[in-house]
Amino acid sequence: MTPLVSTILHGAGMWSAVVSRGKRLRLTDLDGGSNVGMLLYNALERTERYNMPDTLKGQHIFYLRVPYCLHSDMGRLLASITQDSVGWHDTVCGHSDAAHVLAKYGKNDYQKSRNDWNRNGRDCFLIEMAKWGLGKKDLVPNLNFFSKVVSDEAGKLSFIPGNSELGDSIELRFEIDTLVVLNTCQHPLDPDSIYRHRNVKLEVFSGEPPTLDDPSFTVRPENFRAWENNQIYHNLRF
Repeated sequence: MTPLVSTILHGAGMWSAVVSRGKRLRLTDLDGGSNVGMLLYNALERTERYNMPDTLKGQHIFYLRVPYCLHSDMGRLLASITQDSVGWHDTVCGHSDAAHVLAKYGKNDYQKSRNDWNRNGRDCFLIEMAKWGLGKKDLVPNLNFFSKVVSDEAGKLSFIPGNSELGDSIELRFEIDTLVVLNTCQHPLDPDSIYRHRNVKLEVFSGEPPTLDDPSFTVRPENFRAWENNQIYHNLRF
């Protein structure tokens, strides 16, 4: 299938766009070890956005994989994971900021390195969010696709290097018109002492509407109830 959009996010790149209901977003790790931080908002009512606690507790999970869903703070589904060759995507560790990157990697600014300077996740999110009238008050816990973080019995979190290999991909189907905001900065817990500029391929495809027996809706009863809320939302809008 020919993608509607296809682009390469180079290094610590960033991207945002409204992806309409039914379309699919595919992310492919082109170097291995990539990280994609992502935030999601209802494109028409941006006070509705991805909700990490509801996504995890409603599906009894700590990390994401196929066929689980991304829940909003209004009890609806923003997206479903329809394809995934990785099997573990971090949901709890957030993103880096300027102080974190400076302390870990040292000074490497735009004046010195141009597009290869050391960006941080927070600033990348805010730059893209500003294009859509969003700001600091709209930052919520983000997803980190391709990254694996585990917890020990004491609750200490540890990053697992090499979770994603070259060519691994994940695909999301959007269940509502969604504003997607993302960046490819390194994961905040990545122990690598070198700031890696890894590349990610981004593609958007058209798609068919899901059926009632879709695996994303049947994997947990909470997902089907949230999808029913989506149907009410769409029926009342059109």
